[in-house]
Amino acid sequence: MSAPQLFGRRWFLELAGVAALGACRRKSPADQGPDATARKEGATPLSPPSTAAVPRRMLGKTGVEVSIVGLGGYHLGLATDEAEATRLIRTALDRGVDFMDNCWDYHDGKSEEWMGKALADGYRGKAFVMTKIDGRTKRAAAQQLEQSLRRLRTETIDLVQIHEVIRDSDPARCFADGGAIEALVDARRAGKLRFIGFTGHKDPSIHLAMLEAADAHGFAFDTVQMPLNVLDAHFRSFEQRVLPVLVRKGIGVLGMKPMAAGKLLATKAVTAVECLHYAMSLPTSVVITGCESMATVEQAIEAAVTSKPMQPGERSALLERTRELAQGGRLERFKTSQDFDGTTWHPEWLEAASS
Repeated sequence: MSAPQLFGRRWFLELAGVAALGACRRKSPADQGPDATARKEGATPLSPPSTAAVPRRMLGKTGVEVSIVGLGGYHLGLATDEAEATRLIRTALDRGVDFMDNCWDYHDGKSEEWMGKALADGYRGKAFVMTKIDGRTKRAAAQQLEQSLRRLRTETIDLVQIHEVIRDSDPARCFADGGAIEALVDARRAGKLRFIGFTGHKDPSIHLAMLEAADAHGFAFDTVQMPLNVLDAHFRSFEQRVLPVLVRKGIGVLGMKPMAAGKLLATKAVTAVECLHYAMSLPTSVVITGCESMATVEQAIEAAVTSKPMQPGERSALLERTRELAQGGRLERFKTSQDFDGTTWHPEWLEAASS
């Protein structure tokens, strides 16, 4: 059965309605693992830069609005140097991109350190800062969170997510007595973070198990992050299986890997902007994209300001164009290999933080 058939007209209309609702809520901001080579080749410098406001959407039921596109933290660490990273972050914030993605383990903490420095001089007040921790125990999660707070130079992180929920055992470990959830709840109570979520890129069934574990423990996640792209619609699909659940529960949807970590762009079958528009056409709160250069920042902004609900025929044509590429998940290696599984290569991150 094809992806469009699986999706069904009723579900498509449901998605379109939520996306349209998000578009109606947009307004100008008040203050306003990865294949880097492929991403750079896919970026097209845009001139002149758009002056239109970057659209905004509600982040689930948090009551907070964020920019429809977010600056990816991993690629930030691939910038030429700290000064360039500062320029990218501040340009994005000045142009209305306020969602800042990061992680405790990105480039051994460099991504967080660079972001923390860039958010000085009043820029912290413009940013919605998200980071991730790998710890599965209460002790490890608390240690990593303290390091992230120091690196990001902030007293409160807006959103902290449990990173790489990619194992069948992860839900039970996170919700166990003395598990990571306890550390995050304690930190929220202490004012060190505002919202709690989780991320993963491996299998929709693991995401669903994490949500079921939350329900069983009377806990509600504020956000969930997952791959959403034109290939995912065909193979082991988060869009098909997890997205409807998040929409129903009112959980903020964070789309990642819109270009399949750059692999999709290398095929020349679709453009970077088409990839971003596809992910933005879903009921996502924000689509996170890696930006290691000014060209990719401009590309992300242009995609955001030109985004609009995707028509059924347009969607079907795009999915048909990418159907063969999606077979077997060969371009979504974050699902089918361990190439992107940082905690597999560093299992010590799950237990205790390094200094």
